[in-house]
Amino acid sequence: MDDSELIESFLNHLAVERGLSKNTISAYRRDLAKFISFLGAKQTGLSTVESPTIADFTTSLRAAGMSESSIARTTVALRSFYRFLAKESKLANAHQIIDEVSPPAIPRRLPKALTVKEVSVLIESCPSEGIGIRDRALIELLYATGARVSELVSLDVADLRQSKSATLTIRVKGKGGKERLVPIGSFARHAIDQYLTRLRPILATTNRDGALFLNQRGSRLTRQSAWNLVLGAAKRAGLERKVSPHALRHSFATHLIDGGADIRVDQELLGHAAVTTTQIYTLVTIDKIRESYATAHPRAR
Repeated sequence: MDDSELIESFLNHLAVERGLSKNTISAYRRDLAKFISFLGAKQTGLSTVESPTIADFTTSLRAAGMSESSIARTTVALRSFYRFLAKESKLANAHQIIDEVSPPAIPRRLPKALTVKEVSVLIESCPSEGIGIRDRALIELLYATGARVSELVSLDVADLRQSKSATLTIRVKGKGGKERLVPIGSFARHAIDQYLTRLRPILATTNRDGALFLNQRGSRLTRQSAWNLVLGAAKRAGLERKVSPHALRHSFATHLIDGGADIRVDQELLGHAAVTTTQIYTLVTIDKIRESYATAHPRAR
């Protein structure tokens, strides 16, 4: 196999065997393309890579101005690729290269969450008529469930479920194809009801796939369009800090912990495979406790 065939074999493995999303696979493709381009400039290929080549590649990324977190992500993709090649015996030197591929250590950054007031202002910025009904429903659902934006735009109407106790839940399909049920609060439920009764029937005249969120042409709303509508709402609300769908996910998780939710509940609702991923939100709360202590206690300083 040539280099391009090895990469395609790996990406196919990620899709079929590991069930990774299209967005994740696209990210792996871009990262590996950088490496292949680097090798091409050195007039070499995967079969002749040596240990110093990996260090040179990392140095070139840093020289190009790439952030440490982006370099770490690219390196993780490269290590996964070489592990696959070694396991499948597709490249003779793969075992020797794996140990040389290690991502740089980067400081752990706390997620930036909006305040409860900022979330309310963001939601209220959506018009109560026309397409604003859909925008409000989507933003309410992002905050009410902590779902990733890619998960929400993939929802179908059939994924909305009402239990015998009249509690509304959504079935979310997360990373690796894992499904989880997430309850929906009264505010988001009202917004969704308004969207389903007042606007979606108008948008859905040409829709046949049962998508929950539709654009004005009646097609499934795209991930990029969802990002843009959140950014538009933030601009109308006058929120100067960077607001994104993922900021609402962080806000959901942080506000749950602040409200006394168990970290295991947060983990389940967010769809994290390991609780260690969720524990970063406890650091946010501890940081607030320290700040309050320093401000309030007469002998804290």
